[in-house]
Amino acid sequence: MQCQECGKRPATLHFTKIVNGEKTEFRICESCAREKGEIIPGTTGGFSIHNLLSGFLDFNPGSHSQNPTIKAPENLRCEECGITYSQFSKIGRFGCSSCYKYFNDRLDPLFKRVHGNTVHVGKVPKRAGSHIQVKRKLDELRQQLQERILQEEFEEAAGLRDEIRELEKNISAE
Repeated sequence: MQCQECGKRPATLHFTKIVNGEKTEFRICESCAREKGEIIPGTTGGFSIHNLLSGFLDFNPGSHSQNPTIKAPENLRCEECGITYSQFSKIGRFGCSSCYKYFNDRLDPLFKRVHGNTVHVGKVPKRAGSHIQVKRKLDELRQQLQERILQEEFEEAAGLRDEIRELEKNISAE
């Protein structure tokens, strides 16, 4: 496909702009995009996923400043590969699998901020996933049961215990 702007060069970029709910799509070459002032991913001044991650990685939860045992981000270093936290925040990826262990204190708040949770739940197919949904429900009920016991709310705990037993009985009957 040819560039919609100049009609001479092949279109290498596809832009979709939505302004005030109005969607506009156009295909242009890199030269015309630069002339129009469009931001081209992967080029100087362009937007990259690493720039997005860097913004999240600069997140500094207040608990770290109050806890002297947690190192400041500039001092964090993976002892296996030697990458620092500041290097990680610039490039957006780890140097090795051990980085997860060394940067763990900084990752949980990051994941919670980006994803809203620190545990991956995923989607379950409605037809084939009924067994998985029941297991998740059981896990949730067991967690609620433990909370009720710790809060000494024994009547509610007994109700949850009975509900768990009923679900377990249904699973074993299948």
